Amino acid sequence: MKMTGSQILVACLKKEGVKTLFAYPGGVNLPIFDVLYDEEAIDVVLCRHEQGGAHMAEGFARATGKAGVVLVTSGPGATNTVTAIADAAMDSTPMIILTGQVPSQMIGNDAFQEADMVGITRPCTKYNILVKDVNNLAQAVKEAFYIATSGRPGPVLIDLPKDVVMAKAAFKYPDSVYIRSYSPNRKGNKWQLKQAVQEILKAKKPVIYAGGGVLASEAPKELRALAETARIPVTNTLMGLGGFPGTHPLSLGMLGMHGTYWANMAIHNSDLIIAVGSRFDDRVTGRVKDFAPNARIIHIDIDPTSIHKVITANIPIVGDAKTTLTELNQLVSASGNGTSEKYKDWFEQIEVWKKEHPLTYEQSGEMIKPQYVIDQIYQTTRGEAIIATDVGQHQMWAAQFYKFDHPRTFLTSGGLGTMGYGLPAALGAQKAFPDKLVFCIAGDGGIVMNIQELTTAVENKLPVKIAIINNRYLGMVRQWQQLFYDKRYSSSFIGEQPDFVKLSEAFGAVGLRAKEAKDVTPVLEEALAIDKPVVMDFCVDEEENCYPMVPAGAAIHEMVFRDPVGPRPAEEILKAKKAGGILTA
Repeated sequence: MKMTGSQILVACLKKEGVKTLFAYPGGVNLPIFDVLYDEEAIDVVLCRHEQGGAHMAEGFARATGKAGVVLVTSGPGATNTVTAIADAAMDSTPMIILTGQVPSQMIGNDAFQEADMVGITRPCTKYNILVKDVNNLAQAVKEAFYIATSGRPGPVLIDLPKDVVMAKAAFKYPDSVYIRSYSPNRKGNKWQLKQAVQEILKAKKPVIYAGGGVLASEAPKELRALAETARIPVTNTLMGLGGFPGTHPLSLGMLGMHGTYWANMAIHNSDLIIAVGSRFDDRVTGRVKDFAPNARIIHIDIDPTSIHKVITANIPIVGDAKTTLTELNQLVSASGNGTSEKYKDWFEQIEVWKKEHPLTYEQSGEMIKPQYVIDQIYQTTRGEAIIATDVGQHQMWAAQFYKFDHPRTFLTSGGLGTMGYGLPAALGAQKAFPDKLVFCIAGDGGIVMNIQELTTAVENKLPVKIAIINNRYLGMVRQWQQLFYDKRYSSSFIGEQPDFVKLSEAFGAVGLRAKEAKDVTPVLEEALAIDKPVVMDFCVDEEENCYPMVPAGAAIHEMVFRDPVGPRPAEEILKAKKAGGILTA
């Protein structure tokens, strides 16, 4: 029996276990929606903007580890997903993007709502394909899911002309996929693993530097085993938070531009860095030529193009983090490395750094400090919520003051830094886990970029809690303008915005507001008691800055800890000449 391309597509999704589809209809994908109308196995979530729907697919994928799927129409419907596609590519998020396309015979004629999505997304997808024959559709879908979820995960786009989804063919879904030019290496080289163990045995000041690849390969258990067996402290990237418990005694917290002082100093002074599933992003390395000058570097990553790209590894190991760490742990255990006294001096030095510059803030008086809001969210949720953020100061404060003990509980835009990510990503996670507590922490600038998705939350009964850190500025932009542009706040002041309480109520959600510190905890507790979407407007200190901070162009250990006293030229801040990069009056 023959089936239409639309029926074949839906059958393929069911074969892949897809139960949730984020979607927006349009002219050329109506045949697909007509099939979905009678399909009970797939829950279609109607987003209110295609970018929002694609970010929902991202949030779903990041929370579950499965590919998120978004279906949109041609032209603007498809192009509206590009930001989320680029975001997924940068952050290694598995996602399938199904875009409608004008009929095959009209491609290239500037037809109504035509866009070359294969050409547009070639630089920001792991793979993309225009399906020209309905007989090839099932194979294309099978390959798409395989490519998106294997190796270094990423987004795969399938462009579907209207005539293809309407044509008929026999349906046969492949049992497996073999692509000669694509075969990710999962096992690390045994000789290099033995060399890595020798480096661990020789090291006196080792650090494990763990990134998002630990989460992508489901390797938190193996990472923890390595850290505990070898007694090596662990620092996480922004994307790696939750890959190692934030409250663990061996955790150094996040490193990088707004990382902890002790994590950055440990990296700078280390003699061995074991990098796992990380790509030495510029926000981590700072000035590359001065990054960890005395360290030998072991780099484990499934993506061979990430190795040697920024920092030259002494021992490069191409392999899946979970598989490779399992083998490495066996070798380390057999070596008898885990003596409690081996790194005594190293841990004592780290404790000194922790005491010198702890992560702290001063909440006094009625004005709300933004860090206090994050701290109270952590206390109120007992660290058990899934947290999605937007991008900016609040994102860094969330990374600093919320301790992530569980994998896949921190959803944020790392590589692309996409404002507008937080709310739809939180909805995607809530859809995946309806019984879990999901928080979106956003700025007053980023929240309005996809605030239309509040309607999606209300209609789908997704009780996400949204905490707006409202300082009336584009906070990170303002901070840079203060430090480097002589407080010339050009277009960073956004003022009164909408009344977020009234706006939330207009969408059918609940709106709450806290203007004083004493109101923060009661507002959070009230929000948690309400079984529907709640928007909390926290009116915080407008000029609070996010510290520590590694200024652009500085080395990772050249950190600024507080606002400079009096006018300071950018050059002086960049140099940060004094010990540890401390600027004084």
